[in-house]
Amino acid sequence: MTTAREIMHAGCTCVREDETLESAARRMSELDVGSLPICGEDDRLHGIVTDRDIVVKCLAKGKDPKTMTAGALEQGKPITIDAEADGAQVLRAMEEHRIRRLPVISGHRLVGMISEADLARHLTEEQVGHFVEVICAAS
Repeated sequence: MTTAREIMHAGCTCVREDETLESAARRMSELDVGSLPICGEDDRLHGIVTDRDIVVKCLAKGKDPKTMTAGALEQGKPITIDAEADGAQVLRAMEEHRIRRLPVISGHRLVGMISEADLARHLTEEQVGHFVEVICAAS
């Protein structure tokens, strides 16, 4: 059975809680990604910021991305998966919580991220098709 570690994209670039959303957006552009994990001083995952978050929760509300920090967008404890979880557990977690990106943890540390594209590369067409149906039905 395929594990989360085998599915994930290894090596995440974090944005710090005290970094501005402008800085986060610039880093997303440079890395060609739509989200970044938010890490604290302790190097542990505290949340995730997406390009949509920056638009909807900052720009659309008239806030300044040059002063608003990534930490201001943290909401509760992020959903994560253990690196040794199997593919079925990965899908179940993403479907249950209706999320498109899933941080992978090993020993309390962020080791990677699973996106829809990662699922498409490592799981069967049937599994990915069901995932897309569930996620799109939620939109």
